[in-house]
Amino acid sequence: MDRGIDYGNLMHHAMRGLIRDVMDRIAADGLPGAHHFFITLNTEHPDVEMADWLRSRYPEEITIVIQHWFENLVVDDDGFAITLNFGNQPEPLYVPFDAISTFVDPSVEFGLKFETHLDAEDEDEEDETEAPMEHVETAEEAPKAGEVVSLDKFRK
Repeated sequence: MDRGIDYGNLMHHAMRGLIRDVMDRIAADGLPGAHHFFITLNTEHPDVEMADWLRSRYPEEITIVIQHWFENLVVDDDGFAITLNFGNQPEPLYVPFDAISTFVDPSVEFGLKFETHLDAEDEDEEDETEAPMEHVETAEEAPKAGEVVSLDKFRK
């Protein structure tokens, strides 16, 4: 059955590509100016790699901050590896792009939010269990600093 154009998945792929491009640039050149990131990720994702003590402390999700101190940032097609400081303890992480639920750069009031939606048609499909979507829209009404806004806010 022809399902038409799946804009939700296309948007999802494009926004993950944007994050990949940003992280590639940071890996090559470092953080410019006041830019920094708050990245929330699902720690239950099977490809997330983190220390056992961190996973037990954050069993569902964690928000990491990439700002003043980070090392060993390496980006691949599926995610990025980075070493961050947790209470003066450097810890390596691997973050798959599809484990990210929010990506925010508060220095420029930019953010992306990824949500999972199921509709009645998708629930009946065995091979499709989620339709990831949504990114932040800032065009009509500027959000407050660091505020993440879903596309649904602008739909009529």
